[in-house]
Amino acid sequence: MSEVTYLTKEGLKKLREELDYLMNVERPAISKQIGEAIEKGDISENAEYDAAKDAQGMLEAKMAIIQNKIANARILDESKIGTSQVQILNKVTIKNKKNNASMQYTLVPESEANLKEGKISVNTPIAKGLMGKKVGDVVEIKVPSGVIPFEIVEISI
Repeated sequence: MSEVTYLTKEGLKKLREELDYLMNVERPAISKQIGEAIEKGDISENAEYDAAKDAQGMLEAKMAIIQNKIANARILDESKIGTSQVQILNKVTIKNKKNNASMQYTLVPESEANLKEGKISVNTPIAKGLMGKKVGDVVEIKVPSGVIPFEIVEISI
């Protein structure tokens, strides 16, 4: 039984583009490397051939994983996301009650997390602590440096 992968439309589009690149650019390049290695003679002692075959195996495995994710993808409908309480795809502004620092994160599926863009996975300790909470709630979240109280300042889409 394959695991369901929750994605946004943008996330699914990126996966499809990555798969297309791997199939139409990377795969032919590796096939060419294998062909060139075979032309050099005895493949039983040919390091180039072994390396190309290993690369081909890893590429095929990566493509299979992506194909599986696409096949089992469920698209999150952003129009049905509310802001009364924290849930996936919400943009949440929180304030650290210890140092008054404010942060804003968008809670996204694991495969779309990107801290540089302010997108954190719903599986992170911070996101798990925020899920289901409302504006004004103070949540204590256990992080590597200890327990930090955060106040939910705003929930948006």
